[in-house]
Amino acid sequence: MKATAMAHPIQGLVKYHGLRDDLERLPYHDSISVCTAPSHTRTTVEFSMDHDEDVYVVDGEELDGSAFDRLERVVEKARGMSDAAHTVYPCRIESENSFPSNVGLGSSSSGFAAAATALAEAAELDASPAEVSTIARVGSASAARSVTGAFSQLHDGLNDDDCRSRRIPTSLHEDLKIVVALVPYHKNTDDAHAEAADSHMFEARRAHVHDQLAEMRDALRNDEFDRTFELAERDSLSLAATTMTGPAGWVYWQPATLAVFNTVRELREEEDIPAYFSTDTGASVYVNTTEEHAETVEEAIAETGVSTTTWSVGGPARLLEDEDDHLF
Repeated sequence: MKATAMAHPIQGLVKYHGLRDDLERLPYHDSISVCTAPSHTRTTVEFSMDHDEDVYVVDGEELDGSAFDRLERVVEKARGMSDAAHTVYPCRIESENSFPSNVGLGSSSSGFAAAATALAEAAELDASPAEVSTIARVGSASAARSVTGAFSQLHDGLNDDDCRSRRIPTSLHEDLKIVVALVPYHKNTDDAHAEAADSHMFEARRAHVHDQLAEMRDALRNDEFDRTFELAERDSLSLAATTMTGPAGWVYWQPATLAVFNTVRELREEEDIPAYFSTDTGASVYVNTTEEHAETVEEAIAETGVSTTTWSVGGPARLLEDEDDHLF
């Protein structure tokens, strides 16, 4: 049984940091994000007796070690939820990204979301998007929100009934443009998550993040652009403070990152342009602005010497029905 799916990566707005359970990837608190498009991951899954063993290929490279194990847990979760006899056969997964990975643009979120969506179909699961999000979450907690798409919230919890993603209703997708400032710098998010609780800032972040989440939900539901993305900007600073004060002292921001921050603040303070920066665990920067000002913002960011592109809001993960969409 073969299936292909596509999913968009996420930009974290109120980000999670640290995991209370590394295998089920249960975060310490809720998180909210927005999917970005046209950036996407396309993934094909097949259970077949013709395969000798489980094989996973991403962007032409066969996975092994911890990367293989992480995707294997997602496959095993789908197998465990399925009654279809063919899921006992080996599974082949091939995946390709339309954008750079490991630079802070959420490739793990779209990767595991596309895999989970295709797996649910190939395993003949009658699963809702929220249920598929629990499969994706085992690969990456952010991937749960990529499954449901647009503006979504992953709720924390100790089981799949609670820890799943749901959409947040808002009209902000109609006017939001995301200028992406690409700052290539390799990073490993898992390392940062593993030591999150060892930062002296971690408990302070946990104490305030619930108010941040409530504010963000309210801002989204009331379609308040400036309030929403000012909150996202502040949360980026909070996350970085926690990351930088862990045992390893992770500093992902680069000089180009800070140059983008300064440019965004100048646009906002000197030209009254609604522009707000946001980063996940990486050096690249999302600059959230409106359609009216997107070109001006992109030109200003490009003047810092950073490569730019402009994205919009992406929808939920979806199946691709045309056989020509299969990767193998």
